[in-house]
Amino acid sequence: MSIGERLKIARPAARLSQRGLAEAAGVSAMAISKYERDLDMPSSGVLIRLARALDVKTEFFLRPVTVTVSAPAYRRRTSLPRKQERAIIAQIQEWLERYLDVESFFGGPPEFELPPDLNRRVTSLDEVERVAIELREGWDLGLAPIESLVEVLEDHGIKVGLIEGHQDADSPNPSDSLTLWADETMPVIVVKHTDSRSPRVPGDRQRFNLAHELGHLVLEIAEGVDEEAAAYRFAGAFLVPEPVARFELGDRRQTLSLHELHLLKHKYGLSMQAWIYRAKDLGVISESAATQLFREFRRKGWHREEPGDQIPPEEPERMKRLVLRAMAEDLISRSRVAELLGMPLAQFYQEEAEQ
Repeated sequence: MSIGERLKIARPAARLSQRGLAEAAGVSAMAISKYERDLDMPSSGVLIRLARALDVKTEFFLRPVTVTVSAPAYRRRTSLPRKQERAIIAQIQEWLERYLDVESFFGGPPEFELPPDLNRRVTSLDEVERVAIELREGWDLGLAPIESLVEVLEDHGIKVGLIEGHQDADSPNPSDSLTLWADETMPVIVVKHTDSRSPRVPGDRQRFNLAHELGHLVLEIAEGVDEEAAAYRFAGAFLVPEPVARFELGDRRQTLSLHELHLLKHKYGLSMQAWIYRAKDLGVISESAATQLFREFRRKGWHREEPGDQIPPEEPERMKRLVLRAMAEDLISRSRVAELLGMPLAQFYQEEAEQ
């Protein structure tokens, strides 16, 4: 990949126009245009200033690994503005190149494949429950709470990327999660890490978004079945399978205790409101009982932020471990470590200590 092509990746990720980048790097907009079209080559001094303006290492322009990323499929959701979509794709592409680069030291990325005997086709929402359990069995997860959903996904060839919640005037509330494909074979689930309402997206919301996107990857939906409803049902069923939900709640209830829901939320990483949906979907409580509970959540503002202490969001750790392993085995230098991590090593250690 040429320096011009890399500029066209990094500039949208930094959310800069050609003129904005030119001003930040101390060159003309015409020069940026020529660099991006590979009609001219920046000098080493200009390359350093471009890297500083784009907040990337100079090694980024010379990286051998390249990857193509598809545009996200929005299904029924409101699509992102083109400018914001390009910025997200550019961020993910740059991060994936670093990820695949370090994976190349250890045999490459794990292949994404579902259990061969998994029956993915569903002709009703109730059949989603079966698929969720079969996938858990195929991935040797059993029925116990999943400690780290991010780790499960990455262990099975699905890359998980975090993005910041954008504050653009065009789209103050972007989608919480998206699925893209890298090189047409590697699924990438992108989830929002922070937004305008909270410094960090709650972990239960993040986990549900991840499981929801997994549902879209796994399920084969028959005609007449609502695809989004099936993916939402899968998310709840994958995080809390039906036998587990019935064990915790019983087969039939008049209502659910708010304190009970809070405890279950922290045991399984599934929000209180999602537990209400699970109870309703499985017939443990009636539609009217669920409506009454949701009405109470909305009246008290709990539909935005649930009461009690929050579950921290999960952090993808696999890439970090691989980079540190490569450094420990003297496969890469400390400067290369910083380039792959996207930050100085001292900053990385400080951030890890603060988590």
